[in-house]
Formats: sequence, C-alpha cells, structure tokens
Amino acid sequence: MIGPVFIRAATVADAPAIHAALLGIADALGQRRRIVGSVEDIRQYGFGPEPAFRVLLAEADGEFAGMCLWFPSFSTWFGRPGVYVQDLYVAPAFRKLGVAEQLMRRLAADVRRAGGTYIRLSVDAGNARAVKFYERIGMRLSAQERIFVARHDDFEQLAEGDNS
Repeated sequence: MIGPVFIRAATVADAPAIHAALLGIADALGQRRRIVGSVEDIRQYGFGPEPAFRVLLAEADGEFAGMCLWFPSFSTWFGRPGVYVQDLYVAPAFRKLGVAEQLMRRLAADVRRAGGTYIRLSVDAGNARAVKFYERIGMRLSAQERIFVARHDDFEQLAEGDNS
C-alpha cells in the first residue's frame, strides 16, 4: 500500500527527476529520440534568475510519484492570468492512484489563489487515454483554438526575417 501523496514546488535538486520524467513521457509516446534537453537545461531554465517554467512535484513514501511542469500565461481576451501545462507525468508505480488528478487540482487551486482563471494544455494527438483523463477532470477540448509551431528551420527562418 502506498502512503499519502505530498505535492510541493520543485527545487533545483529535483532537476534530475524532472528530466527523467520527461524521458518517461517521450518513451511512452515512442519519441525518446526527440528529447534533446538535458538536466542542465532544466537547472538553467527552470531554476535560474528568470525561470521559464515551474514544476509541482508529487511524492509518496519518499519517492518521486509524478510532476506537472507549467509556465505562466496571460489571456488578453479574459484579462486574467492563467497557466499553460507543458508536461504532466506520473511514475509507473504510482499510476491509477489519482496522482495526476491531485497535481492538476493543486495547480488549479494555486492558479486561482494567484488571481488566475484558466489552465491550457496540449495533448499528443494519439494519446486517447490523456484526452479521457482531461475530460474526466473537467477540461474541454477547445473548438476555437489550434496550435501553430515554428521550430527548427522554420523558427530560424522566421527569426532571420527580423530587420531590427
């Protein structure tokens, strides 16, 4: 039997566990080869002077149980802050125990306390289990939004067009 789950803000000492979770997500999607970020990237960009993201970490019985990696967002249409969840992961030994839901509920409560009014996220197109999970906890697929991405060569080409 697994003891209670504790959720806390991650610290720089958690960077290896966060990176391992990201690798776990990639493995589950058959996309390990696409991960190029490192533990050092997590340390630098998540815990430096201007963190690019934050992480809620779940622990049970002193072990890493899961994490929710997110960053602040602002909706000009809502006129309110919110967050964008980049990654949600639960370690295999802790799945089906409600860890993901606890992480998302804690994030929502923290966002609300800070004046925020929404959570946005994307789901891998082939991850039907994740879609069902998010729907079960009250999130809805947005019919009004589509995600556009500029990365790799597209990003470089876009940046090269700046004449400033």
